[in-house]
Amino acid sequence: MAFDYSLDFSKINFRENPELYQVGKGEQGVLLVEPYKSEILPYWRFKTPEIAQDSSEKIYQLFLSYLAEKDFVGADMARKFLQMGYTRARRYANHKSGKKYEQNPQKENTEEAQKKARQKVLPRQEDPVKAAAALIFKEKWHLAKNNKQYQQMMEVHRKRERKG
Repeated sequence: MAFDYSLDFSKINFRENPELYQVGKGEQGVLLVEPYKSEILPYWRFKTPEIAQDSSEKIYQLFLSYLAEKDFVGADMARKFLQMGYTRARRYANHKSGKKYEQNPQKENTEEAQKKARQKVLPRQEDPVKAAAALIFKEKWHLAKNNKQYQQMMEVHRKRERKG
C-alpha cells in the first residue's frame, strides 16, 4: 500500500494508534511518525565511520527493544532510520553537497518535468569517509530487515493494512 500523507501526523500518537500506521515504501514517513521520530532521530548521525558505528548500534538496539515490546511500528521506524542512514551517507559519498540533481525533481509539478530533472545528475565526487559510514548503516539495516521476528510482524501488519 502507498503511504498515506493525508493523515494529520501532528495529532497522531502511533504507539497508541498502531492501526493507523502504513509501512509504505523504503523510508516513507520516517520523519513524520511520532513518538518514534523523536525517540530515534537524536541518535541518527553519519558524518564519520566512528559516528555512524555508534549511531547505527544505538538505533539497532532501539529496533531490538521495540521487537521485544512487540511494537512493530517502532521496529519499522528504527529499520527506516537505519535505511536512511545508508541512503543519506551514500548520497554524500557520491555528492559532496548532498545534492544529486541540478534541480530537485520533487519540486516539479508534472511527471514529465520530474523525469527531465532526474536526467540532470550532478557529477559524482567519491568521499571514502561517507562511503564507509554508509556501509556501516547498510549492515545494520540488513540485519534489521532480515530479522525473522520483524518479518513475521511485518506480514501480520501488512495483512491488517489490506483489510483496513
